[in-house]
Amino acid sequence: MSAGVTVRVPAKVNVQLAVGAARPDGFHDLANVFLAVGLYDEVTVTPADGLRVTCEGPDAAQVPLDRTNLAARAAIALAERYGRTPDVHLHIAKDIPVAGGMAGGSADGAGALLACDALWDTGATRDELLDICAELGSDVPFSLVGGAALGIGRGEKLTVLETGGAFHWVFAMAGRGLSTPAVFREFDRLTRGTDVPEPVASGALLDALATGDPDALAATVSNDLQPAALSLFPELAETLDAGRGAGALAALVSGSGPTTAFLVRDAEAGEKTARALRASGTCRAVRTASGPVPGATVL
Repeated sequence: MSAGVTVRVPAKVNVQLAVGAARPDGFHDLANVFLAVGLYDEVTVTPADGLRVTCEGPDAAQVPLDRTNLAARAAIALAERYGRTPDVHLHIAKDIPVAGGMAGGSADGAGALLACDALWDTGATRDELLDICAELGSDVPFSLVGGAALGIGRGEKLTVLETGGAFHWVFAMAGRGLSTPAVFREFDRLTRGTDVPEPVASGALLDALATGDPDALAATVSNDLQPAALSLFPELAETLDAGRGAGALAALVSGSGPTTAFLVRDAEAGEKTARALRASGTCRAVRTASGPVPGATVL
């Protein structure tokens, strides 16, 4: 048995998030176009006498260290499937914002799953790992796959997408988090009594990804959860305005928020936009990253 396994796993931005009406099970059908970007958590798994979770990083104090943590749940799920006990120490080096709409928790789940699989040498197939990911949460399969992908169903049924180049982003972190379930409840409240269309991926957006054209992508990005996020967190509008004012090609709430994402032409434009956002006083922190990048990877 090896001394330990470390897996690096990226954040994501939703370049399109189309949301259907609530289903009888309470979930929503989605057309979710994911792009993995170069902000990473690292999950290190080592053998231990029992299951333990530790975390370091800027938002570490907000991360649960019990069995509700997705990394812990991933270890338990894989152990149960292969008749093992999940006796591991999971250490998360966290650089993805917590409760930020960038799938940080999902990333940790995928990272822990891949790391435990390697540590225990289970021989699980990629499809078996993706099945466990889908049981853990809607965004977890994409954290394993990375790159660019279209997620349908709850977002867990993935089709890998071609991209024609790198896209540059600036991310502004808000001063507090937003609960994903609360944002979906607000979406349901705001759309009550209206005819919510079936979610479908935008052909123009998929073409823009395939050609690597940032202007075309900027014209097609969308997030059906943005009105709900802004309703619960109105100050985000000021951050979006600050990024647009700094020359961003597009500005949107990332996923369920409250992180805001700004598509820029290149790295130089990203630095300019980042400086303006920092100076605006409308956000807690600002990061730049580009994508697509690979999904969960054993280091």
